[in-house]
Amino acid sequence: MDLDQLTARLRAFADARDWHQFHNPKNLVMALTGEAGELAELFQWRTPEESAQIMDDPDTAQRVRHEIADVLAYLLRLADVLDVDVIAALAAKIDVNEAKYPVRLAKGSARKYDELD
Repeated sequence: MDLDQLTARLRAFADARDWHQFHNPKNLVMALTGEAGELAELFQWRTPEESAQIMDDPDTAQRVRHEIADVLAYLLRLADVLDVDVIAALAAKIDVNEAKYPVRLAKGSARKYDELD
């Protein structure tokens, strides 16, 4: 299944339940933020090493997959409602970031673009 098919499936899911009335941009952003928070909660208080091993526990791994799916679902619904082509938007943003973070200045650095020498 590709991104367009997933978006259409989510739209049909919402339409069948008459949820489109609730899927305005504000509500979708709020739901997306909530789901991102639930994903973050799974990593909260873990060390970097523990977070890298989070998928080793089957129950926790399933929770991580579900929260990632929730985040993606709301992001796709938001993009659909706002008529944003997420593939084109991401490609354009990568272009912007490549210009902001040239390899010769950014390689191995966590500095923000305006702090690179």
